[in-house]
Amino acid sequence: MKHIRKRVLVTGGAGFLGSHLCERLVEHGDDVLCLDNYFTGQKKNVEHLLGKPNFELLRHDITFPLYVEVDEIYNLACPASPIHYQHDPVQTTKTSVHGAINMLGLAKRTNAKIFQASTSEVYGDPKVHPQTEDYWGHVNPIGMRSCYDEGKRCAETLFFDYHRQHHLNIKVGRIFNTYGPRMHPNDGRVVSNFIVQALKGEPITIYGDGSQTRSFCYVDDMVDAFIAFMATKDNITGPFNLGNPVEFSILELAEAIIKFTETTSKIVFKPLPLDDPAQRKPDISMAKNNLGWEPRIDLEEGLYNTIKFFKEVKI
Repeated sequence: MKHIRKRVLVTGGAGFLGSHLCERLVEHGDDVLCLDNYFTGQKKNVEHLLGKPNFELLRHDITFPLYVEVDEIYNLACPASPIHYQHDPVQTTKTSVHGAINMLGLAKRTNAKIFQASTSEVYGDPKVHPQTEDYWGHVNPIGMRSCYDEGKRCAETLFFDYHRQHHLNIKVGRIFNTYGPRMHPNDGRVVSNFIVQALKGEPITIYGDGSQTRSFCYVDDMVDAFIAFMATKDNITGPFNLGNPVEFSILELAEAIIKFTETTSKIVFKPLPLDDPAQRKPDISMAKNNLGWEPRIDLEEGLYNTIKFFKEVKI
């Protein structure tokens, strides 16, 4: 079947997830407009695409309106790690809320399909395990993480209200922990933290006793999910959990990284930060049934590729 060339806007396109998505869309033959304000995104993440005739890079902040002609929008713009989103919490909330309003307005004007990169953080510190999409969450509205958690929750509200009120074609994906090449080395996320510490031979820092669990999805699998979701019929809106349902304790992750990096680093334990969830694991039945998608890359292969990247960038 012949590919219909689309004009696709990716906000946050120079970030970790965004750059991998841009790369894939360019390969598919779409015209890609990559937009980023470089708060956490980096131009070097997409510099290999700059010579391509179907790729364009624009510095812009989505808290300001944007006037372009597009067929599809992937709204990924927002700092997504606690270190970055707590650096300027007001701006983080503005990016989620004003940014959503501006991108939804653009989608309405151009009649574009729009994908929202939501997050597992909408569930807060969950009382239900694993998390299903009908769970409303357990979120602190005035805590240190609220700028991100509540910002993303409000963005989901806006997306569904635009869908109901203006019949907009929306797709909302709740992204669980994702890792892979081009992660920011200083983003404070557990995979990049552990790899950087291991490669430098520094102690590997675990907050709490390491029994808290996370599920880790490799970036290529996540991009597959985005593209499969965008290709679904108009009546399939989500929200869908997107992540890897295989659960690992933080201690198991640290031990795996020590093994794969062959480091001499030792593990040290520190107090757990406030509002840090004890468990995170997606139920992805909805994504499986509606998108025909599930992760294929296991932790060992994914960590190998990620460690290789961090070795090459010489942290």
